[in-house]
Amino acid sequence: MKNKSRREFLRNAALAGIAASVVPAINSYGNTTVRESSLSESGLIVPKNQGLHISGTFLDEISHDIPHQNWGEKEWDKDFQYMKSIGIDTVIMIRSGYRKFMTYPSQYLLRKGCYMPSVDLLDMYLRLADKYNMKFYFGLYDSGEYWDTGDLRAEIDHNRFVIDEVWEKYGQKYKSFGGWYVSGEISRKTKGAIDAFHMMGKQCKDVSGGLPTFISPWIDGKKAVMAASGTLSKNDSVSVQEHEREWSEIFDGIKGVVDACAFQDGHIDYDELDAFFEVNKKMADKYGLKCWTNAETFDRDMPIKFLPIKFDKLRMKLEAARCAGYDKAITFEFSHFMSPQSAYLQAGHLYDRYKEYFEIK
Repeated sequence: MKNKSRREFLRNAALAGIAASVVPAINSYGNTTVRESSLSESGLIVPKNQGLHISGTFLDEISHDIPHQNWGEKEWDKDFQYMKSIGIDTVIMIRSGYRKFMTYPSQYLLRKGCYMPSVDLLDMYLRLADKYNMKFYFGLYDSGEYWDTGDLRAEIDHNRFVIDEVWEKYGQKYKSFGGWYVSGEISRKTKGAIDAFHMMGKQCKDVSGGLPTFISPWIDGKKAVMAASGTLSKNDSVSVQEHEREWSEIFDGIKGVVDACAFQDGHIDYDELDAFFEVNKKMADKYGLKCWTNAETFDRDMPIKFLPIKFDKLRMKLEAARCAGYDKAITFEFSHFMSPQSAYLQAGHLYDRYKEYFEIK
């Protein structure tokens, strides 16, 4: 798959779909008849199972632009079952805190004025990850100061304490604690990004004996607009060449302390996927990083922010990732936008369409 061009793949897929729509068969009387294929029986007119399976998801319980679902452990336990049933083996707490809200009772952050949480969500996620034999990645604290000032120094200062605190209290207690997510959502030309990601990534690895780290930045494409903006696109988007030049510099500066990069895939248009994905994989291979994709399961093309994505959009992104030879697909994020028990009715339908396409029983 990875050695075929995207154009060849799409052409062959289309021909396969046409050929499969009517298949000659011999009936009991020896006459040639026409039977419908399993593709048409399922309603799909494209070949199934051509994309990269989603095998990881963020857990977003400290959010600033999607609503809380107010789940307790019973609901979370059920959601881990749904995740497991479609092959998810990795869960990533997207951030351990955002501004004054926290997922766990951090003594350091309490002294900084953060609010006491009613439940230790970090402990609960780790217990559920242990129960369902998943790997858990801990997302660092986001003070919000970077979003206000564009300066990452505050994130370094706070996380120096958070990383040590979490590893001492939780990291050695649970077998599922398998890595770290350096949670600053940066793009190109972010001030101090290389130094900040290098310092935080190195501390995570040093304190935990080398557990893997990853980042999930955004591509500065035409749909890279602020969530609070009333627009859906912009004119000054990055070119593939600029993207490669600028991110090559960043990758070169963080290699060895960041193990994987999962670019968010929703900021570029669908006909740009192949070009950007090919470059992302080339850069990752060159600098020794794993190339993941953050296959967003919410829709950036609608004026209502944010609702579950149309299945065909997700399918196209996962097919492009597989064609480019990506190592892993994670998503932001299962519980709101794919789960059968999501507050959004459409999420359960996306879950069903995903299972049909990947032939998951």
